[in-house]
Amino acid sequence: MARFNTQAVGTKTVNYAGGEAYSESPKLDLVSIMLTSFVQDQFYRSGDDTLAKLNTLIDAIPENTFIAKAAIYARTKFGMRSISHVVAAELAHRNRYVSPVPKWTKRFIASVVHRPDDITEILSYYMGKYGKPTKQLKLGLAAAFGKFDEYQIAKYRSENKEVKLVDAVNLCHPKPTEKNAEALKKLVAGTLRSTDTWESQLTTAGQRAESEEEKEQFKKDAWLSLLRDKKIGYFALLRNLRNIMEQATEGIPDAVSMLTDRNLIKKSLVLPFRFLVAMREIAQLPRSQVLLSALSQAVDISCDNVPEFAGTTLVALDVSGSMSSTMGRASYRYIDIAALFAAALAKRGRTDVMQFEGDAAYVGVNPVDSVLTIAAHLSGTPGGSTNFHSIFDRAKGPYDRIIILSDMQGWVGHSSPVRTFAQWKQQYKCSPHVYSVDLAGYGTLQFPERNVYCLAGFSEKMFDIMKLLEQDRNALINEIEKVEI
Repeated sequence: MARFNTQAVGTKTVNYAGGEAYSESPKLDLVSIMLTSFVQDQFYRSGDDTLAKLNTLIDAIPENTFIAKAAIYARTKFGMRSISHVVAAELAHRNRYVSPVPKWTKRFIASVVHRPDDITEILSYYMGKYGKPTKQLKLGLAAAFGKFDEYQIAKYRSENKEVKLVDAVNLCHPKPTEKNAEALKKLVAGTLRSTDTWESQLTTAGQRAESEEEKEQFKKDAWLSLLRDKKIGYFALLRNLRNIMEQATEGIPDAVSMLTDRNLIKKSLVLPFRFLVAMREIAQLPRSQVLLSALSQAVDISCDNVPEFAGTTLVALDVSGSMSSTMGRASYRYIDIAALFAAALAKRGRTDVMQFEGDAAYVGVNPVDSVLTIAAHLSGTPGGSTNFHSIFDRAKGPYDRIIILSDMQGWVGHSSPVRTFAQWKQQYKCSPHVYSVDLAGYGTLQFPERNVYCLAGFSEKMFDIMKLLEQDRNALINEIEKVEI
């Protein structure tokens, strides 16, 4: 979700919008894609183009261990799934041609697997593109099975997919452990069933019923049991709030308790904008106020790691037309993510907020409002061109830092704002830290890397990196390098 510069790079290029920009170093470009891409179509780039660029970057970076660590970091710290599957498969393929095969390949593959369905997704991508899996890929996936118990293996059997979990067992031959031996035996025999997941309980409830009235009662009982015993995952809870409201209103207090549980929120790897999706889904229903309030509290908790910066801060929020685009079939927009981060930042310290497109203007924000309330106020309906110069044309007075939230596709005047920024600094005799937050991962900057802290992505973990950046300019890269494989 975040990215940061590694060396002084100031090579000028042209961005997707046709404006002057600066190219990123390969490492920065790679991390940008890893922490922002869901491998779906974007406003300026298709999912296939993203994969092609990712492969080009993998070939351009000689330190394969850095690429492996970035994939583990993206998957386990920021919840980025599909893009980490691609990198795992591509590195396994490239390493098959290295002699001897790097010993870390097996450990890397095992480490990037966070859920059982990561195994089937990696295999599906690899076999669809390259055919028979490599020995190290199979060994790594086999080792990954040791992480999971019968409940997890049963839940993620992937029986409706082309590559099923039993196929992975037959292909990779994982060594049974005390935790999974019985489950693997049942899986191969075809007798393993999910009986304790929310999906299976609701399916069973529907199958047992002999009338519509009985079906409604069984589903209600299933929801109440799942919520009372906390047998539903946090992300699944967010996605099913409407069903709970319509089928089991008595379970709302338990749902509220789970939604606002700090430990569940922090462990879930749910990205903050998922709360916005859930809020929109239930806001149209009657008597949804209690759950809406719980979602608001949950967002505040998920973003409570925003640093208390010393001095003054300007947050510049891009509200141009391209920020209204959604990612593939998703219902969230870049502006929603940007507004959420801007709102979280606005609640901390001496912070001003500015919106910009063809021009820029300050926006009043009440810091005592919730993050969701402020974000709704800031998002609106984006439109117009993208003029980064306007930030510095309209900024009044000096700041200690400037945080720009954008897809970084400026084009007005066709020149980057470097000169305008320099003139503004001279006028107010200041030299602020600048955080350039790329929400789309397109791979170009409005400033050369040496002048700014370059970040990217959707996770609130970005705020943890921001805490370190003003003391350590290589904070993100250093965090990735700490990953063990």
